[in-house]
Amino acid sequence: MQKTLATLFCCFILLPGFGQTQRKISTYLSIQYNHTRDDYTKSANPGGIGLGLQTFFNNSGKLKPTLELTADGYPGGTKELSYTPDGKIANDVVSMVNLFGGASFHLSKNMYLSFIAGPSFIGGETLFGIKPSLGFYFSETKRWTGKISYINIYNRTKSVDQDFGSLSFAFGVRLF
Repeated sequence: MQKTLATLFCCFILLPGFGQTQRKISTYLSIQYNHTRDDYTKSANPGGIGLGLQTFFNNSGKLKPTLELTADGYPGGTKELSYTPDGKIANDVVSMVNLFGGASFHLSKNMYLSFIAGPSFIGGETLFGIKPSLGFYFSETKRWTGKISYINIYNRTKSVDQDFGSLSFAFGVRLF
């Protein structure tokens, strides 16, 4: 009787381990710092901090679809009134929300490249942006991640035909 119970107990414990499949999605919560590289009002918004959620849709290949939602605030800088060449008030960047989608190419178990694009919401305007990135994992379990990205938002200041560009450094943890 004890052998039967011990065998059944082992089966209930060990069989789920063999039957587990790869997670369909992996979602990471990250904190990030953005350093403004290009902008008409760069002195008013030299850098920002924010949070992000990035989701990878796992499949058996190296190319994986990905979605990312980030929200950043730009608290520092001079916050001075600036004018465009045509005499209009130039809006500085107070906050930015990005909803990007695209693909990531996983070079190895611990490194990936991604290219995502989509709408960016800055100062009540909806603009188009892109975000190429180099990401890496700190361990084989992929629990902790880091990412270096360049964010380019097209035509932020239309009167001077200038984009908004920033270098982003992110550090994240896997939620599920």
